[in-house]
Amino acid sequence: MGAGDSAPVDYLLHLADNALVLGQRNAEWCGHGPILEEDLALANHALDHLGQARLLYQHAARCINAEPAQAQRFAHLQGARADGALTEDSLAYFRATHEFRNFTLLELPHHGPLAGPARADRDFATTTVRNVLYAALMNLWWERLQASADPQLAAIAAKSLKEVRYHLSHAGDWLVRLGDGTDESRARAQAALDHLMPHTQEFWTGDEAESAAVANGTGVALAELKPAWDALLDEVLAEATLRRPADGGYVTQGKRGLHSEHMGFLLAEMQSLAREHPQAVW
Repeated sequence: MGAGDSAPVDYLLHLADNALVLGQRNAEWCGHGPILEEDLALANHALDHLGQARLLYQHAARCINAEPAQAQRFAHLQGARADGALTEDSLAYFRATHEFRNFTLLELPHHGPLAGPARADRDFATTTVRNVLYAALMNLWWERLQASADPQLAAIAAKSLKEVRYHLSHAGDWLVRLGDGTDESRARAQAALDHLMPHTQEFWTGDEAESAAVANGTGVALAELKPAWDALLDEVLAEATLRRPADGGYVTQGKRGLHSEHMGFLLAEMQSLAREHPQAVW
């Protein structure tokens, strides 16, 4: 496959980083789920995201290794093979915070904003709302990417779409249980929605990688998906008897490398072992 057939490297990394970071967050529920079945379900969802990330990082690494300019750009990364070629591990474990391109929404902890010395445990409503917001987007995005001019990305999209359809169904069912449940569960679900909804504005802001992907037929302009995403979300919220917050507020810029204070801590935990033993073979 020639360079002209491939999606831009930064576009692939954006998709991969989204999957990896949300997978890492959902994996934090392992051993802490509200019920055993959900403990296992979120762990399996995390594995789905990890599998998507691996395929995308492998594809991105092949594209980087095939292009001298890109290889030079990422030459500072550790974890390369003996011949200097980058691997999926190089891209996942040895990039710094500002080099990650994931949506800010996906790196946030499992609770809302805290004041002063306050401390919160994991809030299942926050995790559920985030999974609904993101899975609704990926159902539409992966569906469109099945027609990508990049055949490898199209194949990844076809596989991933089956997974995220279940993710949306699962998270949507839980949101209905919470929103149409007790006064306490409804209040938590609404608070989580109010907290997280402004971060979804980042979905619809284009960048250079997206523009390049649209131009060569390998990617999608996400702004085109917003009406369908609105309809999906409104349907779930109506069933859950939750009020949709108005759009507005600061537009986050995680996909441009400007992350929240939480991202560094997430990567420190995820990357520490690989960075301690960069030449290890697992």
